[in-house]
Amino acid sequence: MAMLKDILYGVSLTEIHGEREQDIAAIAFDSRQVKPGTLFCAIKGLTVDGHDFISTAIEAGATAVLCENLPSKLNEGITYIQVENTPAATGIVAANFYDNPSRKLKLVGVTGTNGKTTTATLLYQLFRNLGYKTGLLSTVENKIDDEVLPSQFTTPDSIQLNALLADMVKRGCTHCFMEVSSHALVQERTSGLHFQGGIFTNLSHDHLDYHETFDEYIKAKKILFDRLPKSAFALVNVDDKRGQIMLQNTKAEKNTYSLRAMADFKAKILHNTLQGLELDIDGVNAWFKLIGDFNAYNLLAVYGAAVLLEEEKEEVLTALSQMDGARGRFEQVANPNQVLAIVDYAHTPDALDNVLKTIDNLRTHQEMLVTVVGCGGNRDKSKRPEMARIAAEFSNKVILTSDNPRNEDPKQILDDMMAGISKVDQRKTMIIEDRKEAIRTACNLAGPMDIILVAGKGHETYQEINGVRNHFDDKEILKEMLDNQLG
Repeated sequence: MAMLKDILYGVSLTEIHGEREQDIAAIAFDSRQVKPGTLFCAIKGLTVDGHDFISTAIEAGATAVLCENLPSKLNEGITYIQVENTPAATGIVAANFYDNPSRKLKLVGVTGTNGKTTTATLLYQLFRNLGYKTGLLSTVENKIDDEVLPSQFTTPDSIQLNALLADMVKRGCTHCFMEVSSHALVQERTSGLHFQGGIFTNLSHDHLDYHETFDEYIKAKKILFDRLPKSAFALVNVDDKRGQIMLQNTKAEKNTYSLRAMADFKAKILHNTLQGLELDIDGVNAWFKLIGDFNAYNLLAVYGAAVLLEEEKEEVLTALSQMDGARGRFEQVANPNQVLAIVDYAHTPDALDNVLKTIDNLRTHQEMLVTVVGCGGNRDKSKRPEMARIAAEFSNKVILTSDNPRNEDPKQILDDMMAGISKVDQRKTMIIEDRKEAIRTACNLAGPMDIILVAGKGHETYQEINGVRNHFDDKEILKEMLDNQLG
């Protein structure tokens, strides 16, 4: 419960009609979640406009309405608050309603195309190992210290976010590490949050179905850094040419990390094997369980952020050396057949290229590499042929299959992918629409010491077909198939 006039603090108002001196019991932008005493936020979505549901919300008990366009008829006893941007105002209102929890802990946002989940998860694990109560907001899961909460989106909406952060504060968390997606930034889901730091991992081809152009995608990521306060830090990967762009307008303290260039936090790969990485980080040699160049970047980002959060360098490196990565990120599946079986979330051309290059650099080439990969439906179609081309370039056998077809015809998605396969590579490429059968076939093809990569879904435990999410876990199926092939 909070006073309306108090939760409007910091909101840029166009007009207000009605009483500000009233208690607000809840905030909602979905009219189905409205109860008596609710402030209803009318948000224009991609397919639904909340303004069309103002009267429904009032009937359900809303006593105040936040909107961009005032209704033609104003109900007596209802307070109408007109603003220019409802999503941005909703973020500020939600932060105020929950007593600005992001100011009561150290909130660090991680953005970029690849590496967000691993970086945020490693930071969460690290700070718990260092003795802090810590929160995590990620694609894989949300955590409040040791309690796991299901995660449906990379970044929850602003009301959910503040509720989660308030719960973290209530339970004594001092830090929270959060993936921040480009969608969330553009949709103002992070409006009203106070970040202690922002981390940029890299930028490559993704989400152009939503952002339309690469420039728009860059601008979306940049929002996080443009809004950081002077008291915060910005930490960016300068081996990616967009790293410096992220720093252009930030008020935060500027910091860089790199494997190849001069930077504030520098690392060198000494040994890169299928068992792990040996790195020289700021002049100290350390061994890590994680594998591949991309994880060297993730580890360096985590190290840099921890140091900027005033942790001891040696304690940080010692703790990091004992950690595993995030679920579904270059995750190896143990089996009795001596097959190197890997599940990875790689669902962009750049991520798939990174994973396959890592395997290619570490393999002897005496073994066979079988890659199982698909592309999601109702998403950026331009990456489909490129994903297939990359898979064929590095693999001895490629099996194109369904990912999450959603509401698209799986055959059309596979046709789009096949367009990227050259005539020469068609001989080593198979199309098996059923993902379970595709994984089974890969297991039948692979013998001892061979490598199977199942890419695209990683941590996901479902497959979405025509709006229905059916249980499907790549890791579970891969293990089942390999275990059943004994003898």
